[in-house]
Amino acid sequence: MESASTDTAPTGEVPFGTPSPPRAAPARRPRPRSRPLEATAFVVIGSLLLGAVAAGFASLYREFWGPEAFVERYVALLADGRAADALTVPGVAVDSSVLEAAGIPATVSDALLRQSALTDELADVEVTGSRMVDGVAEVTIAYRAGGDTGRSTFRVEQDGWSGLVPSWRFETTPLAVIDVTVRGSMRFTVNDFELDKRQVSPDGVDAQPLDPVPLLVFTPGAYAVSVDTAAAEARPVQSLAVQPLAEVEVDVQAQPTDEFTDIVSDQVHDFLEDCATQQVLNPTGCPFGYETYERAQVPTWSIVVQPKVAVVPNGAYWAIAPAGGIAHIEMDVQSIYDGSFFHISQDVTFTIDGTIDILADGSAAISIGSPDL
Repeated sequence: MESASTDTAPTGEVPFGTPSPPRAAPARRPRPRSRPLEATAFVVIGSLLLGAVAAGFASLYREFWGPEAFVERYVALLADGRAADALTVPGVAVDSSVLEAAGIPATVSDALLRQSALTDELADVEVTGSRMVDGVAEVTIAYRAGGDTGRSTFRVEQDGWSGLVPSWRFETTPLAVIDVTVRGSMRFTVNDFELDKRQVSPDGVDAQPLDPVPLLVFTPGAYAVSVDTAAAEARPVQSLAVQPLAEVEVDVQAQPTDEFTDIVSDQVHDFLEDCATQQVLNPTGCPFGYETYERAQVPTWSIVVQPKVAVVPNGAYWAIAPAGGIAHIEMDVQSIYDGSFFHISQDVTFTIDGTIDILADGSAAISIGSPDL
């Protein structure tokens, strides 16, 4: 009996009935990217980057290099009280020809272009506008000065380059003028800086009391003019210097101090007492007297009621307002008709007025009517 044998298929052959292994799916090739879309994306990103760079540069230009920044730096110097540094900013200081062309006398005083004359209340500065007009930048700022709000426009032009950034200067100086008229005093203060008209007037010691005094000032700025002397006082009158090369008129009426009025009153009373020492019917240069056709003996005068003296403004200085007083006369009189004697004791009313001038040495020249005391 033959033993059964098992046939084995040769290597590489698959026996009949054996399932075939699954065939692997063919690999899918990646689809190529769209080059137009890539280019568009780069353009968009590049544009955004350029826009950001441009915006950043514009911001830096505006903050550090542009005409707006130039004006802001100048105003910051004024706010810090750095008058000397502000004068060195290009285009601020000017010569007489520029002033005369603007209708400002070349003899205008620069006494207020100093730290002690600047207000310490310049704040809230903000650029509100800027535009180019015929190659000149017109920069407008808003601010608060001395409790008031203001707005100023400055003309700025390019003044070459500083490396890669432009340099600037004021095309029109930011200086202005205040014309100060003070009635009642030759001395006054501007922002607590004391001045004497005779020191700052082009006429010097010959300056007339009522002539306005032109003074150069920085813009923007608040300038408070007041009087505080032994004889006169005036509350601050504030003006705001807003526009470059503009003239601002300031008129201050001082009032006599109580101390000065008391001094004048004492001198008037002393004057009347001196009048009363004259033993005549009509004391010389005095506001009272007595008329009679009788033969008067030596009269005796006294002041019963002194006038209440009031000092009031009068042009450059002062006047004594009309005021009444009472004098009293005592005397013996002989009648021209029958030779009899009788006594007169009578009150005599009178009125005084006068003028007061302040002399160069500061003393007061008081006149009642026409005579000087």
